[in-house]
Amino acid sequence: MSAVNGQVSKMDRAGHLRSNQATLDELWAKAKIVHCSDGRLAVSLNATELRFLKATDVAELIKSGEFNAGEKYFLGLDQLDSQPYFAWSSDHPKSQSDDAPAGYATLRDIGGDLDELQMELALHSVALSNWHKTHPHCARCGAQTSVAMGGAIRTCDTDKSEHYPRTDSAVIVLVRDANDRILLGRQAIWPEGRFSCFAGFLEPGETFEQCVQREVFEESGIAVREINYLGSQPWPFPASIMISFEAITDFPEAARPDGEEIVQIKWLSRTELNSQVADGSLSMPPAMSVSRKMIDRWLHA
Repeated sequence: MSAVNGQVSKMDRAGHLRSNQATLDELWAKAKIVHCSDGRLAVSLNATELRFLKATDVAELIKSGEFNAGEKYFLGLDQLDSQPYFAWSSDHPKSQSDDAPAGYATLRDIGGDLDELQMELALHSVALSNWHKTHPHCARCGAQTSVAMGGAIRTCDTDKSEHYPRTDSAVIVLVRDANDRILLGRQAIWPEGRFSCFAGFLEPGETFEQCVQREVFEESGIAVREINYLGSQPWPFPASIMISFEAITDFPEAARPDGEEIVQIKWLSRTELNSQVADGSLSMPPAMSVSRKMIDRWLHA
């Protein structure tokens, strides 16, 4: 059974380089830099790929006052040519505008167009930027924290404790029945017609398999078996990793939306899915999402 997302990393995160600030400074001087600003990424004119900055570009943007100094995070080295990459998280002054500057787009907007290397860089950059922005203070004493180890951690300025980026584990499940139909659900907050797989966060003391059973039962009222791992995907919205599974139910007729998180469900054959996508009554999850990859994998099996 092929994995949904099992590609080898294009990047060497080179953790051994993070502790030497002089080395990081040398790498920054020749780096390709991913710019994160106000939750958006610098993109090309046609918004189909990242627009990398150079260290001199960053210096000029800060000098001009267009962006604040922000923070630098070391992303690693390209596995092929050892090209260093950094993320620069810096916002434009709120006094100028509350709108994002031209040439920037969200990861959701451009994720479907990025190649594997750029997608990996974008996910890493956004995840780090999100975490650093929400952890300016020490969880132990409340004092200010500072970037350390090239952005891999923050340290407390007062008690010197180390704080590591948080990643929230979540499962996402493609449910099938004996006739190889899939069950999809719709949340009220989604665009009209959008359906996707069932998902939810792992709770303390719970295995992934137990989480799959609980979440599917809570959201659709059915029990599942034959839980198989498919793959995983970083999902920094704001700080998750999606662990994908498929599962079988013997009780398709018992499926009911919970009425809170899930307001509508559909059993779909391949013919029904294609027909409803074609007539516009059903829309698929975004192309960059693991849920879309799971559905596409089943659709073309």
